[in-house]
Amino acid sequence: MGVGFFKGTQTLLAGGAVAVLLSFAAQAAVPEAVADRLGRDLTPTGAEKAGNADGSIPAWTGGLTAPPAGIGYQAGQRYADPFGDDPVLFTVDGNNIDQYEANLTPGQIALLRTYPTYKMNVYQSRRSCANPASAYAQARVNAVNGRLEVDGNGVVDAVRTTPFPIPNNALEIVWNHTLTYRAFKISAQTVNAVPTRDGNFTPIVVQTDTIINYSNPSVTRTEELENVSVYIIFNTVAPARSAGSVLLVHETLNQAAGARRAWQYSPGTRRVRRAPNIQYDNPGTNADGLSTSDSFDMYNGAPDRYDWTVLGKREVFIAANNYRVQESGVLNEDVIRAGHVNQDLLRYERRRVWEIQADLKPATRHIYGRRQMALDEDGWSIVATTLYDARGELWRAQERWASVAYDHPLCNSAGDVVYDLNAGRYLAAGLGSEEAPVNYDANELSLERYTPASIRQLGVR
Repeated sequence: MGVGFFKGTQTLLAGGAVAVLLSFAAQAAVPEAVADRLGRDLTPTGAEKAGNADGSIPAWTGGLTAPPAGIGYQAGQRYADPFGDDPVLFTVDGNNIDQYEANLTPGQIALLRTYPTYKMNVYQSRRSCANPASAYAQARVNAVNGRLEVDGNGVVDAVRTTPFPIPNNALEIVWNHTLTYRAFKISAQTVNAVPTRDGNFTPIVVQTDTIINYSNPSVTRTEELENVSVYIIFNTVAPARSAGSVLLVHETLNQAAGARRAWQYSPGTRRVRRAPNIQYDNPGTNADGLSTSDSFDMYNGAPDRYDWTVLGKREVFIAANNYRVQESGVLNEDVIRAGHVNQDLLRYERRRVWEIQADLKPATRHIYGRRQMALDEDGWSIVATTLYDARGELWRAQERWASVAYDHPLCNSAGDVVYDLNAGRYLAAGLGSEEAPVNYDANELSLERYTPASIRQLGVR
């Protein structure tokens, strides 16, 4: 791990070495000559095009940009698995951790050692991640224009997609996750499950309607966003005791210029109130205390409570091309098991990941003293996180089940999970196999709906 990983190519870090970079004066756009690597030796979003030395990671050849032939997929249906005939190459479990430790995250190692039945079925690596041509073109523009605000808590002069395809530092990498291309208007009904130790759970059904203002195809300048990158409504549909609770969030692009704004409607009081605690380490919504607000989508919000470091790039087994877990006929109870989810429904592949670390700043507060994150190089999404408490002890492990919406195309998720190794429990979020397919073209969504007054009407039962 380290600079030697980039043998044969320029290092992707413009600073020249994989290291901590805290000089914000250096956090600027890359020169045109460096940006010219995009689409050449790098993919349009900044991953290495070439495969690895032994061929276990193939070259990126464009990803899935349309529904593959022969799988019977039609628009609006649940995504069929284009790789369903792939056999398991090998399985990593508690008996062979030492053999594969170099390709595991600390969180994965802890799970394998904690749960005797936990395993990872590893398949052929298929670099399916793809975005529309318009997003690729904008990524090239962002590369030579995008920059961080002086304190690193905001992004300037980048829109619609990856702001820093050739990053200078760890903060730019985490912003790449936050602002990766995800479509413009999205409507989804999904399930959260927080099972007891024996695997019993009550499905928490949530309707989530999102307008990603940052990805608005008509936006050409940061100023047009009026500092709101995302408008999102979480409407809890079930169980009955929670139904009608609505959360509205206006996420800001420049956290230094204006913090996140949130409002919550409670059906018990029938009032809408400001919700300033929907951030940082306050309890996550519908998470039963097993996750934090800033762990939604693996990580979100202002990065200002941590010092950020690039650990390097290495090859890791990550959950990728996970179509089986969201297929029709798969029930929530098929996914949820005692101790951990049903690992036979998940697919792991060997991929290159960026690894970054967040260390809590002195004199600041957060329940996580350190976070180690792995980001898939092709999609810039955080796919695995290891979370440590204030004493430096490993506490929780997160995993994102990556997949590709190949009819758009965009790199997305089939769900995610956070394991609390101290409590022996977990939260599985974003389950969708029993719900209608996600609508990535929810053009019926309009900004007029994303107001405190509107969520009061939405929450009335």
